[in-house]
Amino acid sequence: MTTIDPAAGPSEIVRFDTRVVVVLRDDLLPWQELNVTAFLMSGIATSAPDLVGAPYVDADGNDYLPMLRQPVIIFTADAVTLGEVRARAKDRGMAVAVYTADLFGTSHDEANRAAVATVAASDLDLVGVAVRGPRNAVDRLTKRAVKHA
Repeated sequence: MTTIDPAAGPSEIVRFDTRVVVVLRDDLLPWQELNVTAFLMSGIATSAPDLVGAPYVDADGNDYLPMLRQPVIIFTADAVTLGEVRARAKDRGMAVAVYTADLFGTSHDEANRAAVATVAASDLDLVGVAVRGPRNAVDRLTKRAVKHA
């Protein structure tokens, strides 16, 4: 649940009960960081119907696509920490998206899913994980990760 005052203006602070994070492996190239983040966030955006807000409209009446209603925090971590974040988030029933190194060599969704399906969870060569869950629980998951600079 999100705490929002209906009378709050655009500058009011909103406190979300959930947190969305992306944790990237700390040895990725810049283009890989962006690519992995985009794919992971597409998974998170589809994980709950109330996560995406209303469409945007500018002063000229042009329509734009809706986006997430809450901030996303990007972290980096080593491969071991990334695996721990994935495992603990899954153990706690949180929404999790994964991106493995194998996906850099595939070219479409079916191949992506097939590449993940052939590897046991503990053996996934993770390069990124996105998590959505209760604020405090997600904060505990990411305490060993570093905010992306």
